[in-house]
Amino acid sequence: MTDDIIRYDLLMQEALRGVVRKVLADAAREGLPGEHHFNITFLTKARGVKLSARTRERFPNEMTIILQHQFRDLAVNEASFEVVLSFGGISEKVVVPFDAVTAFYDPSVNKGFKFETLEPAADVGAKDATPFKPALARNDKPPRGAGSEPNETKPKLAPVPRRDDGKDDKKPDGKSADGDAKVVSIDTFRKKP
Repeated sequence: MTDDIIRYDLLMQEALRGVVRKVLADAAREGLPGEHHFNITFLTKARGVKLSARTRERFPNEMTIILQHQFRDLAVNEASFEVVLSFGGISEKVVVPFDAVTAFYDPSVNKGFKFETLEPAADVGAKDATPFKPALARNDKPPRGAGSEPNETKPKLAPVPRRDDGKDDKKPDGKSADGDAKVVSIDTFRKKP
């Protein structure tokens, strides 16, 4: 059996985190649909998690929150979500990066996901603490390939304008007759027979 160099396990984890992100974004925008509600478990020591000292003391490693009846101000961005919850009658804003989430479960439809355990930073307050990274197995190489890097997109090039006679409307320096730089077709540089 060959090594999984592509790291499908990590790509699937990231895709499932995207499902959680979309479900929460929809709930933030439109409210919880029907009987749906969410149990979200996360590492409290993960970089970027924001909790009160009182709550962090109660849950020093992992915590599960339930988004059902008593929550407000749910907001979701690409990297994290935040929500105001009530702990013992005291409202508290909680911020959770998606990388810190270890489990997501919707009891109304018995659907959920477990995520790989993340390696914690030494101390949340330490200046030299490293960010959380997925625990890599076997070869300790990060995933690579299409979509493994954030915002990995290629710019789209505009089509090269043509004159009526079929020749490019450009000077030899790649600029158009009006002086603006334009995308130059490779055919401009090829020798014609």
